[in-house]
Amino acid sequence: MRGKMKKFKIALGQDEDGAYIAECLNLPGCVSEGRTKQEALENIRDAISGYLESLKKHNEKIPLRPGMQIKEISV
Repeated sequence: MRGKMKKFKIALGQDEDGAYIAECLNLPGCVSEGRTKQEALENIRDAISGYLESLKKHNEKIPLRPGMQIKEISV
Protein backbone atom coordinates (compact mmCIF):
# COMPACT_ATOMS: atom_id res chain seq x y z
CA MET A 1 0.00 0.00 0.00
CA ARG A 2 1.48 3.29 -1.09
CA GLY A 3 1.02 6.77 0.26
CA LYS A 4 -0.14 7.69 3.73
CA MET A 5 -0.46 4.74 6.09
CA LYS A 6 -3.85 4.28 7.74
CA LYS A 7 -4.40 2.92 11.24
CA PHE A 8 -6.96 0.24 11.97
CA LYS A 9 -8.21 -1.16 15.30
CA ILE A 10 -7.51 -4.87 15.74
CA ALA A 11 -9.02 -7.32 18.22
CA LEU A 12 -6.63 -10.21 18.91
CA GLY A 13 -7.44 -13.34 20.89
CA GLN A 14 -7.15 -17.11 20.97
CA ASP A 15 -9.77 -19.68 20.07
CA GLU A 16 -10.41 -22.94 21.91
CA ASP A 17 -7.80 -24.73 19.78
CA GLY A 18 -5.06 -22.21 20.58
CA ALA A 19 -5.05 -20.44 17.21
CA TYR A 20 -4.81 -16.64 17.32
CA ILE A 21 -7.71 -14.79 15.72
CA ALA A 22 -7.33 -11.19 14.53
CA GLU A 23 -10.31 -9.08 13.54
CA CYS A 24 -10.21 -5.60 12.08
CA LEU A 25 -12.89 -3.68 13.96
CA ASN A 26 -13.09 -0.99 11.28
CA LEU A 27 -13.79 -3.41 8.42
CA PRO A 28 -16.82 -5.70 8.80
CA GLY A 29 -15.94 -9.32 8.06
CA CYS A 30 -12.20 -8.71 7.88
CA VAL A 31 -10.85 -11.57 10.02
CA SER A 32 -7.72 -13.70 9.87
CA GLU A 33 -5.82 -16.15 12.05
CA GLY A 34 -2.39 -17.60 12.73
CA ARG A 35 -0.56 -20.13 14.86
CA THR A 36 1.19 -17.29 16.71
CA LYS A 37 0.28 -13.69 17.54
CA GLN A 38 2.86 -12.47 15.03
CA GLU A 39 1.50 -14.69 12.27
CA ALA A 40 -2.07 -13.57 13.00
CA LEU A 41 -0.98 -9.91 12.83
CA GLU A 42 0.88 -10.45 9.55
CA ASN A 43 -2.16 -12.24 8.12
CA ILE A 44 -4.60 -9.51 9.19
CA ARG A 45 -2.34 -6.89 7.57
CA ASP A 46 -2.60 -8.84 4.32
CA ALA A 47 -6.36 -9.19 4.76
CA ILE A 48 -6.77 -5.45 5.39
CA SER A 49 -4.67 -4.62 2.32
CA GLY A 50 -6.78 -6.93 0.16
CA TYR A 51 -9.99 -5.50 1.59
CA LEU A 52 -8.88 -1.94 0.83
CA GLU A 53 -7.74 -2.87 -2.69
CA SER A 54 -11.17 -4.39 -3.35
CA LEU A 55 -12.94 -1.28 -2.06
CA LYS A 56 -10.77 0.92 -4.27
CA LYS A 57 -11.34 -1.31 -7.32
CA HIS A 58 -15.10 -1.07 -6.83
CA ASN A 59 -15.01 2.65 -5.95
CA GLU A 60 -16.52 2.00 -2.51
CA LYS A 61 -15.91 3.71 0.82
CA ILE A 62 -14.85 1.97 4.03
CA PRO A 63 -18.07 0.67 5.61
CA LEU A 64 -18.89 0.68 9.29
CA ARG A 65 -21.02 -1.92 10.99
CA PRO A 66 -24.59 -0.66 11.46
CA GLY A 67 -24.76 1.50 14.57
CA MET A 68 -21.04 1.06 15.32
CA GLN A 69 -18.77 3.98 16.02
CA ILE A 70 -15.03 3.64 16.60
CA LYS A 71 -13.85 5.81 19.50
CA GLU A 72 -10.73 5.98 21.62
CA ILE A 73 -10.90 6.73 25.32
CA SER A 74 -8.36 7.05 28.10
CA VAL A 75 -8.95 5.32 31.43
